[in-house]
Amino acid sequence: MFRRSIVWKTMDSIATSPPGRTRPLNPPALYGTLEELLAKADIRINGARPWDMKIHSTGLLERIASNGSLMMGEAYMNGKWDAEQLDEFFTHVLRARLDREVKPLHLILPVLRDRIFNRQNSRRAWQVGRSHYDLGNDFYQAMLGPVMAYSCGYWRDASTLAEAQTAKLDLICRKLQLAPGMRVLDIGSGWGAFMAHAAENYGVKCTGVTVSKEQADYCRKRYSDLPLEFLLEDYRDLQGKFDRIASIGMFEHVGKKNYRTFMQVARRCLADDGIFLLHTIGKNERRGTTDPWIEKYIFPNAELPAIGHISDAADGLFVTEDLQNFGADYDRTLMEWHKNFEAAWPRFADRLGERFHRQWKYYLLSCAGAFRARDVQVWQWILTKNGLPGGCPRVS
Repeated sequence: MFRRSIVWKTMDSIATSPPGRTRPLNPPALYGTLEELLAKADIRINGARPWDMKIHSTGLLERIASNGSLMMGEAYMNGKWDAEQLDEFFTHVLRARLDREVKPLHLILPVLRDRIFNRQNSRRAWQVGRSHYDLGNDFYQAMLGPVMAYSCGYWRDASTLAEAQTAKLDLICRKLQLAPGMRVLDIGSGWGAFMAHAAENYGVKCTGVTVSKEQADYCRKRYSDLPLEFLLEDYRDLQGKFDRIASIGMFEHVGKKNYRTFMQVARRCLADDGIFLLHTIGKNERRGTTDPWIEKYIFPNAELPAIGHISDAADGLFVTEDLQNFGADYDRTLMEWHKNFEAAWPRFADRLGERFHRQWKYYLLSCAGAFRARDVQVWQWILTKNGLPGGCPRVS
């Protein structure tokens, strides 16, 4: 999961000066402009409230204003600023929609890059596996808990993270109408949580694909006693026919240049009377690019779809039977992951270092704030090739 580009892109064009001239650190006019902008989100610079921004470095605001959200994240990683409740800082920023205040010229470049280049092609698709998902299975187990599901939990009747994740997995199984003996494909199988739950509770056989070697090795060892197959390959290379297909938290890595291809692969692999469930984070509108800090430090080549992107990609290939949004549940899921991460941090401090500690905290809490502000969503789509006779009853 990841958030859109946020507040500091609104400040990128505020502090400018002619070439060759040196700007003073935090000039009064700039400081006042930033102070007024943050005040719209009820945030005070060096204020006493938990969501206020505490500055620890002279000239930091000017550097952030000149270099945008990438500098803002890196400055936090380097201990140059803090907020006691970072999640609430981002919630305030996004609820105030500060990202719409200014449209700096240099933000056109990422948009043009995305239009020209396929950043999620079959060669680059492996980068996120190596840089993010291969951090270490022990690290993710400590953060995610025993279920090892790295997507939004379903908290309607749950009181713990494990209950919420198990409820999500079972919700998917029931939406897919699983029955013993079915062949199920999981596109982006992660650490195998869905496949294991489906095999143990519904008697199905599952094939999963991932671009993470660490995930594939972990799953083959942990679930050697279940009828599960784990493939280390790109989704575009998938072959075979399956009664059911699920893709849970992987579509965020596909990219809009490949959405149609992804849907064509799913249709090719799905039985004529099959059901396909797509679980993905999404954004509220088509425009916008991935936050540059998130792309550099967390999810390389990632991109959130809008509802229109998904419906366009499925056009003529699938019937949309049902669409559910429980994005508000991701806030609580992320806060539980953060709590687990902080509790386990002493085990990883020597290996990963304090800069990574702040990086990961920034990632989890900024995303929690984005979901709390309803700036991003979680959707589950139920898709069929030709429509289910009599329709698809809502499962919740």
